[in-house]
Parts: sequence; C-alpha cells; structure tokens
Amino acid sequence: MSDRIQKITEFLKANPADCFLNHALALEYVKMGDEAKARQHFELNLANDIAYVATYYHLGKLLERVGEPATALLIYEQGMAQAKAAKDMHSYNELQGAYEDLAY
Repeated sequence: MSDRIQKITEFLKANPADCFLNHALALEYVKMGDEAKARQHFELNLANDIAYVATYYHLGKLLERVGEPATALLIYEQGMAQAKAAKDMHSYNELQGAYEDLAY
C-alpha cells in the first residue's frame, strides 16, 4: 500500500463519507491499477452524495476500461444531469464529450 493511500485512509477513519477523500483514494487506486478498489470508492461517493460531480467522469472512464460501456454511458448521463443542476458547465461538457466519444 502506498504512503498516499495510507494517509488518505487514515483521514477517512474520521469521516468515512468525505467525498473529496474517497475520490482522492479512488484515483490513487486507479494509478495503482486496482480498478476494483477504485470502483468501490467512486460508487461510495455516489451513494453518499449524488451531486459530487467529479466522480461521474472518472467512474465512467473506469467502466469503459473494464468493458462495461453501457454502464459507463448511464454514469455519464447521470453526471451530465447533476452537472447541469449544479450549473457546472465545464463538467457537463467534459461528461458530454466522454459520452459522445463512447456512444458514437
């Protein structure tokens, strides 16, 4: 386990539902190639706060990598809806681009 993962895990003990920390931990697992653990933390974020827009793009890309394109498209769609509701057009455009790249 990397030092970064250990530190983030320690911070999460105090607040396991912290979306920023779960997202950071998921990204560390992505870097290590542990898609299963990364997915767990991305999905935990969505369970804790569906409005945490950053999770949708990275979870969608992970789903693409593991051969689940239909699920990735659904995640992108959900993320676009959340980004639009938050008036976060940068994230919306990023999600839309990922969706279109996969769908077409």
